[in-house]
Amino acid sequence: MFYQFPENFTWGVATAAAQIEGGAYEDGRGLSIWDVFAGIPGAIKKGGRPEVACDSYHLVERDVEMMKELGINSYRFSFSWSRILPDGTGKVNEAGIAYYKKLIRLLKENGIRPNATMYHWDLPYQLQLQGGFGNRQIVSWFTEYAKVLLDNFGDDVDFWVTFNEPIATYVGYSAGFFAPGLHNEKYARQALHHLLLCHGEAVKLFRTYHFEHAKIGIVVDIWKHYPGRPGNEEDEAMALTGNEIRGFGMFLHPLFLGGYSKELLAYFHENDLMPVVEEGDFETIRQPIDFYGLNFYNGLYDDAEKMREREKQRKEGGNYQDRPESHPEAVCDVLHMLVEKYHLNIPIYITENGLPYDDEEGKEANLNDDRRIDYVKDVLKWAHKAIEEGIDLRGYYLWSLMDNFEWSAGYCARYGLYYTDYETLERIPKKSAKWYADVTRRNGFEA
Repeated sequence: MFYQFPENFTWGVATAAAQIEGGAYEDGRGLSIWDVFAGIPGAIKKGGRPEVACDSYHLVERDVEMMKELGINSYRFSFSWSRILPDGTGKVNEAGIAYYKKLIRLLKENGIRPNATMYHWDLPYQLQLQGGFGNRQIVSWFTEYAKVLLDNFGDDVDFWVTFNEPIATYVGYSAGFFAPGLHNEKYARQALHHLLLCHGEAVKLFRTYHFEHAKIGIVVDIWKHYPGRPGNEEDEAMALTGNEIRGFGMFLHPLFLGGYSKELLAYFHENDLMPVVEEGDFETIRQPIDFYGLNFYNGLYDDAEKMREREKQRKEGGNYQDRPESHPEAVCDVLHMLVEKYHLNIPIYITENGLPYDDEEGKEANLNDDRRIDYVKDVLKWAHKAIEEGIDLRGYYLWSLMDNFEWSAGYCARYGLYYTDYETLERIPKKSAKWYADVTRRNGFEA
């Protein structure tokens, strides 16, 4: 069967500044929280650091050539806040502006529409020293930054994204294994409230420009939890927590329904975690946006009994590896949930989706990545089904263009369509790159 996608469907790839650019200490760029966090012993798997990464700061022409080889019509990237404003506020770094102007010009010359994220996790370190997202002043800091971006790149960017996966801020402030590496849930909850305010104010600012072509939205990842044994109280409670209290509900409810959900409010009050909310905050957060970006990787089934068994095996020192089963079919359910529960009546784009190979599997296995192709096919089949069922899905971005710095996993997780040799910085097309180029050419694929 051939899965044909709608005419003008967007096919793209995605990256993020901190993961590919390198050039961390060049041309006036300031430190980000990930530069500092990566220097903490044990913070990053095998001690990986993002100073060079894929060196896209110097190899941007080659990277755009790869996009051309893939035949994509849109590229999702992010701006490095500390490359634009080294201290987070104040003096603009013109070298940073020039770098992104060059990138956008190259994209446009090759018929590739820019999809640019304002914030993809790399807060300037100088702002974290002043409290980061836990300080309500971040709203004015972020709005200043957004204005610099809109003043310089404005209508040259087709899709503007305010934030990518806000949950990373929660993880970094409450769970410690993302930058800046803190363990304070109350602080994290306040930070998330401020982040949503930043989003709302950036959207309001964007509207004042009256751009002819540019659109604005947000990207929220959804790892939907399901009870492994429907009707089992423990499993149901685990799924509810994974969705509403520590997952997508933290963001989607205030963004699209207004305020926090009753489940989240109950959790706040029971645990003395209620963030400070000022009058008008939720009106600011709930700004109408032009599109929604969905980062989807898997559906998760929660089984309390199996979880206890996993914990037992870990404590006993076994070689158990916690790799969840693949549930690509969940993408169809998630897309319907966005429309039916959260009442989205705007275009939806799958802004990230992909599958990692472990670096230890070796170069040949990474280059002949049939497992990745099969996984992406499965996700696209279910996405296609959602379109047939009336979901306004306009595009798909594969994560990622090339292997890169995968946050706390360092350089051990390889998601790329191109294999990155981190010693020579050569980019080598994998089997999946050739397959994806055929998909973009035919606007679909054979099952």
